[in-house]
Amino acid sequence: MKTIGMIGGMSWESTAIYYREINEGIKAKTGSLHSAKIILNSLDFQEIERLQHSENWAETANILKRAAKSVERAGADFLIICTNTMHIVAPEITEHLSIPVLHIADATGEKLVKEGIKNVGLLGTNFTMEKSFYKGRLLEKHGIETVIPSKEDRALVHKIIYEELCCGVIKQSSQDCYFQVIEKLKGIGAEGIILGCTEIGMLVSAESAISRMYDTTKIHAEQAVNFALNNTYCLVRFPKI
Repeated sequence: MKTIGMIGGMSWESTAIYYREINEGIKAKTGSLHSAKIILNSLDFQEIERLQHSENWAETANILKRAAKSVERAGADFLIICTNTMHIVAPEITEHLSIPVLHIADATGEKLVKEGIKNVGLLGTNFTMEKSFYKGRLLEKHGIETVIPSKEDRALVHKIIYEELCCGVIKQSSQDCYFQVIEKLKGIGAEGIILGCTEIGMLVSAESAISRMYDTTKIHAEQAVNFALNNTYCLVRFPKI
């Protein structure tokens, strides 16, 4: 079994889900008392959030590069970044390492391709929904078109993520809001919905939803489990999009 390196804490709420999903996945595949070999560097999200909203991506890259290098030195065989938004600096991190990085958009893209999804709605932070690093990768690497909510709906989705979900707050009113946004995305052609923030699965689950949902946290964790056991993954060595 390979050792999984994780950069977490963005937020710790979703990192805890990653930890549980990975360990449950390892146990399901190997049985008995097996658990995952994990090296985790958990960051202070307050610092990252401040830099995100000031668009200081260079400094966020520096912080994540240092975290990634520490995980590599500690003996990780590969790395996952436990957040969608911070894959915006995945190229810089990958170039800084000698171990592979499993990209969350590739894990999701592979899942969508297998299920025949060609047009998908994307929910996430404004950074993930609006910038090209995620949507562009889905299109260029996997041939998947992406639709996003209106400007007003994007602002609401973003606000709920930072002010509620990242703080562990779950509200029925926010779930209802997300379902309304999902219905609008379906109305403009989305065949499925990417829960493209690692906290959204806390609020909207595939079991409770009325559309085909793709929880990136669970998909990414499953990819990490498969690579840890079988050496199969999507290697990230790519130019900036």
